Amino acid sequence: MKETPDYEKDIASIRSMMERSVKFISLSGLSGILAGIYALTGASVAYYLVYYPSSPFGFRFHYIDEQVVLIKLIGIAALVLLFSIGTGYFLSLQKAKKLGTTVWNHASKQLLKDLFIPLVAGGLFILILLSRGNYIIVSSASLVFYGVALINASRNTYHEVQYLGYTEIVLGLVAAMMPGYGLIFWSLGFGLMHIVYGTIMYFRYDK
Repeated sequence: MKETPDYEKDIASIRSMMERSVKFISLSGLSGILAGIYALTGASVAYYLVYYPSSPFGFRFHYIDEQVVLIKLIGIAALVLLFSIGTGYFLSLQKAKKLGTTVWNHASKQLLKDLFIPLVAGGLFILILLSRGNYIIVSSASLVFYGVALINASRNTYHEVQYLGYTEIVLGLVAAMMPGYGLIFWSLGFGLMHIVYGTIMYFRYDK
């Protein structure tokens, strides 16, 4: 009677070890929430630079034509990215210690590799758009390429990342069909969706 529970425990332990070796399970839900907050904060500053005191619900491309404003917007996006990456790494490191694993392993290396190509391609594409003054689809392009990167990397981590990727792509495509509302969709994709995703991940895997 005692051998069966012990056998089941051994199977569960082996399964857990295999999952940790092939999937990056140190992603922190809290980092997703904070990344969303950073994005919404950045979007608020961008709104002030581009639209204030007018409403963001309209076609306001000509304001972004000012070189100073464009540089500030790029700086805001860069800060949001740096804070998000830094927070994600720190919290993933803490979670990895709690799980008794390492944040830098085969799964995390493969995860970064799968993220790298779509993100770099998307970043270069956006830089080309900016250099030619095609600001109208920058927000859409960033959402679509980010979504593709998430889907591509989801096989190495939690499956919820894949659904976040699909959501980002859909928002990006809708944004492309509704020019002039880029900041709104950017806020939804990188802000609100990250908070929703992070909250789900936190209560499902971090608690």
